[in-house]
Amino acid sequence: MKNLSETWFAEGRIDFELKKYTLLAYLQEVNKYFNENKLYPQLADIIFHYHNIIAFRENKKYLQEHFPRKLTGVQLEKLQILYKQMLEDDELMQELEDIIHYAASRIKRTISSGTEIYEFVEEKIDITPVGIIPLDIHEGYFFLSSGNTKHTSVYHYRLSIFEKHDEKYRSMRILFIDDRTRSFSTTYEHIKAELIRKHKHLPNPAVYSIETSLSIPVEETLLPVAKRSLVKFISAAA
Repeated sequence: MKNLSETWFAEGRIDFELKKYTLLAYLQEVNKYFNENKLYPQLADIIFHYHNIIAFRENKKYLQEHFPRKLTGVQLEKLQILYKQMLEDDELMQELEDIIHYAASRIKRTISSGTEIYEFVEEKIDITPVGIIPLDIHEGYFFLSSGNTKHTSVYHYRLSIFEKHDEKYRSMRILFIDDRTRSFSTTYEHIKAELIRKHKHLPNPAVYSIETSLSIPVEETLLPVAKRSLVKFISAAA
């Protein structure tokens, strides 16, 4: 999929019809993935673009503060120069305002489609502790299962807390370990016991099963939603 550049609305000729065509082509691609229930990285990308154009329109010095990893110094300078041009050129300002107003409306509509899928999947996910959960729940494992199969993917997770703009956020790093097939003898408890024997650095890990009856793309949808759901679950229990 060909993504929009971070400064797509400010690059080249500032022309409403041209930018409209560029945007609609991008949104068509995003919606194609959403129609296949594939959310990521498209949902995160389109949310970025929405906040990007809204913040630019509101003339906030947002770029370095909010998106330091997405924009280069050259791009930052380009937007700063463009904003000065807007103040000096009423026609250019109006054209950009029309582009941003149209883009914000269309992007928001597409975001709504993606978030509907996200929320539907989130509602269908069940998280259950496996065995006794220790006091330290910031590191452990989770077992991910979908559909009506016995297939289970095993992941290691590590939860961390970071501060941004005087607020605390939780992030989770995960590492795929193995695929297993559950059976009468190979239960979640059995898999947990094997992990403890094999990985001595976690003698008493927190372990969770994450299950859904849905059959959906794992990497693009189920895993990202499950990961965020587990962060919420652990944060509520902490």
